[in-house]
Amino acid sequence: MSIETLAAGLETALPTTLFRFATAGSVDDGKSTLVGRLLHDSKAILADTLDAVARTSADRGFGGDKGGIDLALLTDGLRAEREQGITIDVAYRYFATDRRSFILADCPGHVQYTKNTVTGASTADAVVVLIDARKGVLEQTRRHLSVLQLLRVAHVIVAVNKIDLVDFSEQVFRDIETDVQKVARELGLGSDGVADLLVVPVSALDGDNVVDRSERTPWYTGPALLEVLETLPAADELEAELESFRFPVQLVIRPQGALAPDAVAGGLDVEAYRDYRAYAGQITEGSVKVGDEVTVLSPGHEPRITRITGIDFAGKELQEAAAPQSVAVRLADEIDIARGDTIAAAGTVRESTADLYASLAWLSPKPLREGQKVLVKHGTRTVQALVRNVTGKLDLATFNVEPASSLELNDIGHAQLRLAAPLPLENYLHHRRTGAFLVIDPMDGNTLAAGLVKDHPGDHEDERYVI
Repeated sequence: MSIETLAAGLETALPTTLFRFATAGSVDDGKSTLVGRLLHDSKAILADTLDAVARTSADRGFGGDKGGIDLALLTDGLRAEREQGITIDVAYRYFATDRRSFILADCPGHVQYTKNTVTGASTADAVVVLIDARKGVLEQTRRHLSVLQLLRVAHVIVAVNKIDLVDFSEQVFRDIETDVQKVARELGLGSDGVADLLVVPVSALDGDNVVDRSERTPWYTGPALLEVLETLPAADELEAELESFRFPVQLVIRPQGALAPDAVAGGLDVEAYRDYRAYAGQITEGSVKVGDEVTVLSPGHEPRITRITGIDFAGKELQEAAAPQSVAVRLADEIDIARGDTIAAAGTVRESTADLYASLAWLSPKPLREGQKVLVKHGTRTVQALVRNVTGKLDLATFNVEPASSLELNDIGHAQLRLAAPLPLENYLHHRRTGAFLVIDPMDGNTLAAGLVKDHPGDHEDERYVI
């Protein structure tokens, strides 16, 4: 998306909607300060909180004669974070403007906390990657951009921060912009629908181009960072028309007359719900209407076709529902359905498979080895799995996949797993939610990796492992 296109869209921005975004970048690039500036300048900070931060800033001598405040303290809440001046865990903040409501995830920059960045970016509609104008593109910048490409984040905004420390030099900014675009081309960002890419010069400390456009960067004609965030379409808006209905079942609702006493006291007819059966969960993709034909996918069963007869939401009956709503659906036929099964639009799903080919962002200090037994959590179902082989890992210097037999902490690689039970796996390239899964340590329950389903060439029976 070009600056001109985005600027033209500012006048026709969508009405108030929810938008999720995260920050990423290397250590000391100013992520927490930028988040604090956004909160401060958008008037999203309560007066008592601001006073407390101002007192702490004064006690530490921050701001000198200016009497300024350390805006990073608005997000860095852990004692260790404040003592060391770094971000350790993902900090979530909520704020709103007259155009949009935001959920913001401030992610840490240290290499050992890359897993936290994966966590924050995995549900984000956009990610703001900060670069120190004095340092340019670093290895951690390349790692974070690789993660965003892997996760297929819809929008990537690169904020060249601390532009005030290089005297608002256009040449410095243009050089960094060129380097960023080069890395983006190597990764495929900004093309083929992978992500929009925009580069903005900012000073988080002084507020230049954060909420308002700065007069100190007359050579930059694009929008301020907040203007961009207010204008970009959310991932759900982009994908709503492209994805088919997917509904992982979380709970079977079968009251058989055992309804909440307050509901009964309010006049709810117990007899009307005696034979009630519905399946509750969150719509992960697409939309569904009453009367639509759907397929029920359960391990060990052939796909079964039925029809939607009702959609219930917060005590009301709906005629239509769409992602990411949480609803209860009723079906025309009495089918044995349990937690972990999937209800999908008929004719849009392929047969479940036990062969999983995946890209993995390895998040654990425990290395991944061939032959290792793990758990795979896909949607609402968790199954045992065996690591058949590791086929390679990404070289951050060249962005080529190099041969490898194991994955270490922060590696991004490819692997093949064999599942104990077939799952309705779909390529993450086309199904961002149903194409994602977690790899879990069966011994302690800790998350080992974030995984993305890839299309696979098939498998031969004599190559398969028995778990």
